[in-house]
Amino acid sequence: MARTFKQMVTEARENVPSISSSEAREKIKNNPNTLVIDVQDAADAGACGLIPSSVNISLGMLPIRADLEVPERLREKELTDRNRPVLVTCGAGGQAALGAYLLKQMGFTDVAFIEGGTTAWKNAGFEVESK
Repeated sequence: MARTFKQMVTEARENVPSISSSEAREKIKNNPNTLVIDVQDAADAGACGLIPSSVNISLGMLPIRADLEVPERLREKELTDRNRPVLVTCGAGGQAALGAYLLKQMGFTDVAFIEGGTTAWKNAGFEVESK
């Protein structure tokens, strides 16, 4: 049976933890090795700003960039360590939940998504960079 985006996000949210903007900021501060991935398409990324030091990998490319079996030129070197802390964000949180769930299915052990995405981060008064 066909599933909707909303149903897929609900499933992802049931299987991957969310983290508030405040908790995400604290995690990044306490562990500078934390990787923040913005999974919006490049054309959309940064519309509400980008979390400083975040990496933009679109949701569609994320499974390829994280796959250790594809040719090295297609991989994202930041995604080779499956134990590295990873926080996933997007504009509002839905795509981030899907991205975090995908990474969890690929063996990442410390992955969460930022509830409300970069919009919530910005609304909390935290710094964003323009694209």
